[in-house]
Amino acid sequence: MVQTPIKPQTLYPDSDGKPMADNTEQYQWITRLVTNLKHLLRDQTAFVAGDLLWYPVQVAENETPPSQAPDAMVAFGQPQGKRGSYKQWEEDGIAPQVIFEVLSPSNTRKEMAQKQDFYTQHGVLEMYYYDPQRKDFWGFVRETHNEVCMLITALYLPWVSPLLNIRFEMFEDGLAVYHPDGKPFKDPEEFALGEAEAQTKLDQAETKLDQTEAERDQLQTKLDQAIAKLQAAGLELNDL
Repeated sequence: MVQTPIKPQTLYPDSDGKPMADNTEQYQWITRLVTNLKHLLRDQTAFVAGDLLWYPVQVAENETPPSQAPDAMVAFGQPQGKRGSYKQWEEDGIAPQVIFEVLSPSNTRKEMAQKQDFYTQHGVLEMYYYDPQRKDFWGFVRETHNEVCMLITALYLPWVSPLLNIRFEMFEDGLAVYHPDGKPFKDPEEFALGEAEAQTKLDQAETKLDQTEAERDQLQTKLDQAIAKLQAAGLELNDL
């Protein structure tokens, strides 16, 4: 009997087997953050991802690599592109500088504290946490190479991110996040709608331009015909 060889486990898997979100509100917040951050940083060299495993260090084959999958993260200095995971040693040693965590009912404060320790240990400069059900927001911000984190709570709101320049503000119905120009973060479908409207306006402008060029060509044809008639008439008068 021929036995099928057992394939060795991948040392750095691209999935931790956990779902991206436990409910629709958490999913909506994650996609909103990632979409708006990508739009905000579209002209900069910055990598933005959601629910992507981050491996900060390499380990031996018999060890379990430390990892976390932030709900959203930003790594300045690294380009956008396809990745199965964020292996820091393949990213010029650059750790994500900003992370976001959106809590679900299954998350605990102990779990968030463990994540904070992980992020602090591996170089994250800004960490923001939001619990949509409790409408609770907090964060930790530190300077480069400074191990002391400043706690940001709802009492500090409105708060502006030092690195992203986005503003966090709390209202009765929950957290709102604003772009540096003051416009609120949109849901992904709003971006799609806006792009569709922009494309429609562009198509209309191009159609109008085509019509204008066609009208100009028609006028030029009529002018050429008129000049031809005048030239013909002039030749006939000269002949007389």
